[in-house]
Amino acid sequence: MNTLLNTGLILLTDTTVAEAGMTRLFDLDFQLLHDAVLMIIAIFFLFLIASNKLFNPVRNMMQKRQEKIAEDIENAKEDKESAAALKLEYEEKLKDIDKEAEQILSDARAKALKNGDQIVAKAKEEAASIIARANKEAELEKQKVADEVKREMIVLASVMAGKVVKASVDMAVQDSLIDETLKEMGESTWLS
Repeated sequence: MNTLLNTGLILLTDTTVAEAGMTRLFDLDFQLLHDAVLMIIAIFFLFLIASNKLFNPVRNMMQKRQEKIAEDIENAKEDKESAAALKLEYEEKLKDIDKEAEQILSDARAKALKNGDQIVAKAKEEAASIIARANKEAELEKQKVADEVKREMIVLASVMAGKVVKASVDMAVQDSLIDETLKEMGESTWLS
């Protein structure tokens, strides 16, 4: 019974409070519901407008930025791969250049040796030509000297003949004088 009494008291107190002019803190009446619905609709429209005017451009910008970044990453990968390929190609070329330089040097050495041999051969030919010319000139000089000696002998013989004629020597004496003169000069001088 006590509980009944307590419930009755509470009811009584609630009605007394309501009659006394005190209202409740949270009153669910039609106006509150109407205001809440209007506020939700207004927030929804604000969200739509903000989404259309602010969020969509930002989303588009972010999507374009992501696509550009992805494209840049792809380009960077391609550039890296092409750079690696170029590096390998240039390394191969460097190896080939070393081989090519070695080949050029060996060709140059062979050419230099060949040219050296040709120069030596030409020098030997020229030396042989010079020696042959010198021998010819020596022969000519020897011939010239021999001719001069013969002329001198002829002059000497004619001078002697003149002396013999002056002295009126007979022929036998004249022949003996010529033979004697030739022996003095030497038979090798006359014959050479």
